[in-house]
Formats: sequence, structure tokens, C-alpha cells
Amino acid sequence: MVGGLVLLTSCGTEAAGGPGGGPTSASVSTPTPTVGRRTPTPPPPTCPASGAMITIGPVEPALGHRAVVLKLTNCRTAPITVNGYPDVAVLNARRRTMNVTIAHGTSYMARDPGPTRIRLRKGESALAAVSWSSTVEVAEDKASGTYLAVARHRGERPVISPVDTDLGTTAKVTLTAWCLKFPN
Repeated sequence: MVGGLVLLTSCGTEAAGGPGGGPTSASVSTPTPTVGRRTPTPPPPTCPASGAMITIGPVEPALGHRAVVLKLTNCRTAPITVNGYPDVAVLNARRRTMNVTIAHGTSYMARDPGPTRIRLRKGESALAAVSWSSTVEVAEDKASGTYLAVARHRGERPVISPVDTDLGTTAKVTLTAWCLKFPN
């Protein structure tokens, strides 16, 4: 078991995860309110026009390998469909796309189930994993991204989230297809 990372062994199964077998995600701690003060409640996230709310989990390390779990949740009433691979780009500190190879398939951190058409009803989720190796093959400049841009599919507006991608000198990430979460 690697940290709290959800290892996608095939579509519909999870080897490990957070409470309830689901993916782990970064949590925000709210300070304890002081007597007499009210702590403002953050507004709930708004559902994008696409109906696909995308969250990116924390970076999980394992012996020079790294991965993040992508979670797409249908936040609208009508069903949405995902099919194949998410659209992912690695961005630098200026939020410009880096010259990184995005390969579809299985990696050290996650097994690719292959593309499958998945229909999600309101509140249902699909997962995918982005993984990379922090390998230095030659004493050259190391590639490090600062953000990941993720969309359900090409042509859709991406969610941009800070993710430190220490790619070493390989400048390559591996991406799995969207996959259903295994029911508890």
C-alpha cells in the first residue's frame, strides 16, 4: 500500500484509499472559532456549466514515483458521460503549457483500465490517475511543473490546480482512463 493513494488496478477496483475506500484529498482545517466571533462558512463550490466538477488529490510519493488521483463528479441533475482519457496539461509557474509527453497507459502507480464509456448520474464520480517518475537520466535541467490543467475531455474548459510535478529529466507523465469507483 502506498500512502493513501487510490491504486486503480482495473476499472471498478481500488487497492487502497481513504476512509470508505474512496480517494484521499487535501483537507482544509478550519480554525476553532473564538468565543463571541463567528467563523464565516465558505460558499459551496458552484457546479460548472459542463456539470463535471473535477478535483485533484494530493501528490502521493513512492520510491521516486509520484501520482495524483483525479475525481470527476456529476454535479447537475441530468446524467453526464465520460469516455476515454481526461485532457491533462502540465503548466509552469506562469501557467503556460510545458513541453511534456502525456502517455496513456499503466504506470508504476496505477493500472490503466482502458477507455470505457461511463454514464454518471447526479453525485456519481469517475476516477483517473496522473503519474510520473522523478528520474534524472542526465545531469541536465530538471523539469518541474507548478500546476495541472484537467478537463473531462479535450475542448472543455480545464480546472487548474497547484500540483508540484517534479518530472526530473524525463518530462513525461502517464495518464489512466476514467474509471468507475468500486462500490463499498
